[in-house]
Amino acid sequence: MIHPHIADALKIPDLVRLTDGLVLIRFESMKIYSALGAVRHLLDRGTIRPGQTLLDSSSGIYAYALALACHRYGLRCHIVASTTVDTTTRAQLEVLGATVEQVRPSGTLQLDQELRVRRVREILATRPGTHWMRQYHDDIHYLGYHEVADRITAAFGDRPLTVVGGVGSGASTGGLVERLRATDPAVRLVGVQPFGSVTFGSQDHHDPEAIIAGIGSSIVFDNVRHHLYDALHWLDFTHAMAGAVALLRDHAVFAGLSTGAAFLAAGHEARRHPDRLHLVIGADTGHRYVERVFARHREALDPAALKPVEIAQPEELSMPWSTMAWQRTPCPAAWKERAA
Repeated sequence: MIHPHIADALKIPDLVRLTDGLVLIRFESMKIYSALGAVRHLLDRGTIRPGQTLLDSSSGIYAYALALACHRYGLRCHIVASTTVDTTTRAQLEVLGATVEQVRPSGTLQLDQELRVRRVREILATRPGTHWMRQYHDDIHYLGYHEVADRITAAFGDRPLTVVGGVGSGASTGGLVERLRATDPAVRLVGVQPFGSVTFGSQDHHDPEAIIAGIGSSIVFDNVRHHLYDALHWLDFTHAMAGAVALLRDHAVFAGLSTGAAFLAAGHEARRHPDRLHLVIGADTGHRYVERVFARHREALDPAALKPVEIAQPEELSMPWSTMAWQRTPCPAAWKERAA
């Protein structure tokens, strides 16, 4: 197949068998599906037009995806970037034609996201005609993952399936599993969260070493549909690092921290449910984590020696790794009231 644009080629994932019970769905950059699907939908609907500027905030993966989508469809792109956006990613964004503002360094996930949201609102107030993509809140970002789900169904439709991945904006895991459950309601979804994220109640636990970009939040994301998740895992930086290093060492897969965290969580789930196939979402490559993770590989913990604390409710959370049966429970009303 000859693709009309590089984005159409880059979006396609590879399926890699890790063990009998674990398969990795490995993306070059997962959110290309989300950005392409959303932009195409907005163009078809007439909400945006070629030449218009699309704006959003990102910790890296979505910024690259949106820049590619804008390049493909003849749109301008403006990114308010997290401090986790590295030099390599920023350079690619700028060459692709995106304008990039990076917020000042901050020590917490909460401050980083608050600064980005504040700046987005300032831009919208002063630049009429700019369209905010709202990757965290607009459910059009679910649409692109339907194609991925159909690929998964075609590959594994005859085996009980559990999907394991970072929660983040909610669109990737949510979009995949809603589509998969249309044909098999028994598909399980296991979400992965960092400590410090408000999404599933870990905001009072501070991970001192690092922000795990893209899988947690200090603000409420409307695209997270809590009732889709069967179980949750909360992991700190050291455990995500252990998973990422082990994935490279044992399986030659160079992937980011969210993939490392999902790999570790999926291993635990597979030991508990050996009858099921566990699909690990590998959202991106490991390039932006070279200095903070892979150059320190000798410090990585041995995954075989790690196991989570099993809890019954978020109030029992304890670092560095906790897990809980969520059982497709809707977002608690008290959490919504607190966010409001």
